[in-house]
Amino acid sequence: MNAETKIERKAKKLGLKERYGHLTRGLGWETSYQPMDKVFPFASYEGIKIHDWDAFEDPFRLTMDAYWKYQAEKERKLYAVIDSFAQNNGQMKITDARYVNALKIFLTGVSPLEYMAHRGYAHVGRHFVGAGPRVACQMQAIDELRHAQTQMHTISHYNKYFDGLHDPRHMFDRVWYLSVPKSFFEDAMTAGPFEFLTAISFSFEYVLTNLLFVPFMSGAAYNGDMATVTFGFSAQSDESRHMTLGLEIIKFMLEQDADNVPIVQRWIDKWFWRGYRLLSIVAMMMDYMLPKRVMSWAEAWGIYFEEAGGALFEDLSRYGITTPKYADVASKEKDRLTHEVWSTFYNYTRAAAFHTWIPNDDELAWLSEKYPETFDQLYRPRYEHWRSLQQKGERFYNNSLPQLCNVCQIPMVFTEPDDPTKLCLRSTEFEGEKYHFCSDGCKDIFEFEPQKYVQSWLPVHQIFQGNCGGATMPEVLDWYGIKNGSDNLDYEGSPDQTIWNDWTKSAQRAAG
Repeated sequence: MNAETKIERKAKKLGLKERYGHLTRGLGWETSYQPMDKVFPFASYEGIKIHDWDAFEDPFRLTMDAYWKYQAEKERKLYAVIDSFAQNNGQMKITDARYVNALKIFLTGVSPLEYMAHRGYAHVGRHFVGAGPRVACQMQAIDELRHAQTQMHTISHYNKYFDGLHDPRHMFDRVWYLSVPKSFFEDAMTAGPFEFLTAISFSFEYVLTNLLFVPFMSGAAYNGDMATVTFGFSAQSDESRHMTLGLEIIKFMLEQDADNVPIVQRWIDKWFWRGYRLLSIVAMMMDYMLPKRVMSWAEAWGIYFEEAGGALFEDLSRYGITTPKYADVASKEKDRLTHEVWSTFYNYTRAAAFHTWIPNDDELAWLSEKYPETFDQLYRPRYEHWRSLQQKGERFYNNSLPQLCNVCQIPMVFTEPDDPTKLCLRSTEFEGEKYHFCSDGCKDIFEFEPQKYVQSWLPVHQIFQGNCGGATMPEVLDWYGIKNGSDNLDYEGSPDQTIWNDWTKSAQRAAG
């Protein structure tokens, strides 16, 4: 080979941008024997106007060959840590067995959402005309499938020793409180492709994801769960791409046509509120379920939404986008949200696949410090009363069934924005039927598209109709897949506590 040939071959080497272009836009084509709007029927029916699909830019410009190489390296590192954790009995090195209940919520309520996201992105990626968004959605679909798998593999180690982790997929489809995350994603997946990306990529991944992953992964680190920390780190680079896709798709829609602005604003308002309500269980976990706490929910909301979100929506204001409707209500609720939700689960833990408990004196003092305006006045007396009942052998369980919000499907436990002593109850009529809501936010969502939400599968209604295994508590628990006396009820006296106490005594004897 002569020098001239070598120079010619060197000159033909493509740069990253050109290579990315050939492997994305270069793979697209205009159809001929079928019209484009017939091949991509969902691209326009939401009312979003796109004039130039090539204007969508993926700032990572990641090609499929590089993607597989990058992800394979992360897999090798992750599974090395998981194996090490198992071989060294990592479950004995966590702070307290109560912590495992946070993992039960994650495995049954969050990991199945990763799989739903995988399906959602695979679907919407098919329905975008532009090759750039299609490739970005394809990669995110694979990411989400990987996340579901690595989370289940990591947490499965705890299933060898603790209860409530044995059948997360079955529980996700049936258990009452898991209808909250399930309905959130079903709502998004039955929307159009642009609304799906606004719901998941922008509102959830970009605006609210730090309020999900930071508490869980930082909480895992604080409480000695290095396996969970590692799958969090392994997913974090993927999450960075997902957040970027969310912001880029929003800007892409807003820059394409001014008529898109009111549609996108309505979606942002809707999915901010739906996402915020979904995160109420994460908020509860932060304040009540971590033996060693990272920060309070109120502090996290201030940092990750009020500060970071404020800067984001100030940036988007140049497109005509405003801060989501009812964001001020969410901020008003930050000093009471977790106490209301934990109290609800304490009431209904008979029908839950995890344990609850009364915070100990140190934890009550921490809550008083973090919530000086509300906790001692409104919530400490409640816990002290329940503790006195438990000490008398009369641990309180609520045997009634609560009314549910027809949109978020959470029991009606939230209070008025300006009065934490009064329940917030809203209702509306549609086609002769009355529907109930926990907030003005959920009521607004229903009234914009009522035909969608009248179809909501509300667990309490289904139980009353006999569609959940039977009319008695044992029949419903069996249908849920919850083992009475081990998966549910109070932590005090549970098999989880018993095995943890045995390990702790053995470790103390071994230490001398």
